[in-house]
Amino acid sequence: MAKALVFQVGSLILALVAIALIILLAGASPLQVMVSMGLGALDSPNQVARVAATLVPLLLCTSGLMFTFAAGLYNLGIEGQIVLGAIAAMAPIRLFQDSLPASLVILLALLTGLLGGLVWGLLAGLLKVYGQVNEIFAGLGLNFVADGLALYLIFGPWKRPGVASMSGTEQLSESLWLPTLGQTEVSPIALAIALSALVATLVVLRGTYFGLQLKAIGHNLRAAYVQGVPSIRLLLSAFAICGGLAGLAGGLQVLVVFHRLIPSISSNLGFLALLIALLVGSKGWLILPVSFFFSALNIGSLQLPLSLNLESSLAGVIQATLVLFALLGRGVSQVVKPSGLRHWLVSRCFSQARGEGEP
Repeated sequence: MAKALVFQVGSLILALVAIALIILLAGASPLQVMVSMGLGALDSPNQVARVAATLVPLLLCTSGLMFTFAAGLYNLGIEGQIVLGAIAAMAPIRLFQDSLPASLVILLALLTGLLGGLVWGLLAGLLKVYGQVNEIFAGLGLNFVADGLALYLIFGPWKRPGVASMSGTEQLSESLWLPTLGQTEVSPIALAIALSALVATLVVLRGTYFGLQLKAIGHNLRAAYVQGVPSIRLLLSAFAICGGLAGLAGGLQVLVVFHRLIPSISSNLGFLALLIALLVGSKGWLILPVSFFFSALNIGSLQLPLSLNLESSLAGVIQATLVLFALLGRGVSQVVKPSGLRHWLVSRCFSQARGEGEP
């Protein structure tokens, strides 16, 4: 335990050194960049609210990814699942906004958003299980399909009256906006949904037989199948749960943040959630603080072009560097464990012996 902590701290220090070098190469002061991003995220109640609003889809998507990660799956299709959730949420709004009470339309939009993401996630699972398509390639392909469908709807059947543009569909009536705190983007209802999803995820994965079975197939799919674990059903369930939570995030993007369908409705938050899931690993209790940190980085980076004339994409480099060094530290700590090191040395000796004995 102590050695693992040493490697984690060491990897964090190395990550900070690497980030400082990257910022220096970009022609800025690391201290100025950190201060600028911190102020950009937390210097006013409105900015804090924007951080909280970004936190909602991050929590939902990361919670969903914990199920696929537990099953040993890399669901890179989560971006498309957010988009399909947003598209599906728009459907009941367009159909019933003039004929049903606003509260019922909002509820239908959330449910159909969840269902849309679920179906898209399940499709990736079916391609994996029955089509023998690696989930990474299946997910990335479905992302392109989802983005294409969104563009078709925005420039086609759902275009604004008399005009079609990248700004998206016509803005929803304010009665269909999910209530927010004052004039900010943060919705207490959306935040409560995201936190409930996180708590449910931690309980299911740590305290239920379903969670135990998911981890079993994640560690060794073949052995779990031999022992009678319903592997196919569990794999598809993991994809469906992850897709459903991502679709719910997409629906909330429509109802809380953008109030319309736009081409970039996911805002790359699905990929950011992937980084968070990789970083926290099996430590689900870290999801909330790490997601808040990454959300603050995401919002604070918008200040960089204004205050320091730097690209806001620098925040993405910082995020990726932190994740990279954390993963490297975790990997090295596994190798240098006594059992891991002994196994590595023995395997090296055997491989050298086989090489010397060959003609």
